[in-house]
Amino acid sequence: MKKLLGSALGISVALLLAGCGDESQASGENKKEVKVGFGVGTYEQQFKEGILPILEEKGYTVDMTTFSQNMQLNPAMKEGSIDASIFQSTAYMEGINDELDMNMTGIVYVPSAPQGLYSEHHSSLDEVKDGSTVGVPNDPVNQERAVNILEELGWVTVADGADVTDFNLSGVKPADYDIDIKVLDPAQILVSLQDIDFGIVNGNYIASAPDRKITDALKIENTPEQHRIIVSIEEENEDTEWARDLKEAYESDEFKKYIESNEEYDGFIMLEAWN
Repeated sequence: MKKLLGSALGISVALLLAGCGDESQASGENKKEVKVGFGVGTYEQQFKEGILPILEEKGYTVDMTTFSQNMQLNPAMKEGSIDASIFQSTAYMEGINDELDMNMTGIVYVPSAPQGLYSEHHSSLDEVKDGSTVGVPNDPVNQERAVNILEELGWVTVADGADVTDFNLSGVKPADYDIDIKVLDPAQILVSLQDIDFGIVNGNYIASAPDRKITDALKIENTPEQHRIIVSIEEENEDTEWARDLKEAYESDEFKKYIESNEEYDGFIMLEAWN
């Protein structure tokens, strides 16, 4: 009887431990299936060609989803459709955390494309004049970045205390020139360059376009850390094995070699971990 009781107890403990393992897997601590979301642009290509092979070598199965609009990604993470996103900056993420009552955090920077001022009609910044049309993004975070470029050039002045996440043009005044600012969808500014004098384009669109280089800009942004692209996850997943492996992949020498071997990433802001 004692032997049977001991056997039964042993089986019960084994089942309990197995159940705990299943629960750990379900909670995401050690899972090997990861869902990653992207906006349209170069960051998906970086991941597919440079990061995915590293994760697959470690036994991960990765479900990659590209969203046609960036605004779709964070709600998707909130509802659990994706585990990580690679499209947004720290400043944008923090604004969305407040807006959607989320607790996202950035676990690693990715090679990031700076904004730049481009033109199809002018070859020099000296060709700006009163009435010149300048396209800027319509979302607050990227618009604030763009206007900072214009302020650095002396084309506008920006009122003190302008906030990043709810930025608008009400505090922007003419400086050396009375330019005509056109507010456009970020993805449309590049194709609209034929209709305007100058446009400030997010670098990922330049990097994804044929025969375009970030270094061709008339003025390249000195991108602050809060506007560099990050891998975003829910804060509760920060200490999971998959999140650590994802961070490690981005900081790896293997990924560094991939980035440095592709000319399309010339002008990108690289990771400090590689220095």
